[in-house]
Amino acid sequence: MYRKVFANKVFERKVVVVTGGCSGIGRALVLRMAQAGARLAILDLDQHELDSLVRHLADHLNAEAIGLRCDVADPEDVNRAMERVLERFGGIDMLVNNAGITHRSTFAETDLRVFQRVMAVNYFGALHCTKAALSSLLERQGQIVVLSSLSGFTPLLYRSAYNASKHALHGLFDTLRYEIKGSGVNVMLVCPGFTATDLRKNALVADGSVTRHPPLAIGKVAAPQDVAEAIYQGALRRRRLLVLSNIDWRARLLARYFPRLFERVLLPRISGLKP
Repeated sequence: MYRKVFANKVFERKVVVVTGGCSGIGRALVLRMAQAGARLAILDLDQHELDSLVRHLADHLNAEAIGLRCDVADPEDVNRAMERVLERFGGIDMLVNNAGITHRSTFAETDLRVFQRVMAVNYFGALHCTKAALSSLLERQGQIVVLSSLSGFTPLLYRSAYNASKHALHGLFDTLRYEIKGSGVNVMLVCPGFTATDLRKNALVADGSVTRHPPLAIGKVAAPQDVAEAIYQGALRRRRLLVLSNIDWRARLLARYFPRLFERVLLPRISGLKP
């Protein structure tokens, strides 16, 4: 449930850009930031869904928002969207790189185009948006929030392209954090565990088509609203790393220090191969 009263004014009137903002964690975070008084720029692929969400924000939360159709994998599309954000709001205080896709197929069987598409959205999408927004973020000493994954700490079977894209995000944004140290801009990497979103339902398979099979059983699943609340609280504290994985800390330590035992005991379960 969303909270009714918000005493904190940190994000009041701040401009927050959220990619992939019409569903899942992105939508939950849009609603949470709207409740905190932020002005929203929502980027997604479906203009109808964008228009519907903007109306909902205005009617129910009295929030100022624009919805921009944008394919984050296309740098020109991203540049046009960011220009419109700057024209409308005058600057950007927070960029949330949330847009992402996944796949479920073995490395050997997966078409090269699937690897390229996953990297184009998950990695280059975040790169494009950050490049386009960085000047304004530096000017306003804002924040960059990047949605990574528990796969940044533990491998997941049959998701080699997805895992690679998340590792790439850590390499890029850990480096960026050091390069802009002292600028006043915070970079926060967020690593949720399995969350009840459409990401798994719309997973690509080996030939690049969308899966027709139901999501694999993976145990405990977090609610997008809970993840959004944790991200909001992390942003308030300007955290560098936020690990929200529902794969507990013992499993993460096992993966790092006892990889053979992890592969034998836990990897099949967290990959959805065992209940």
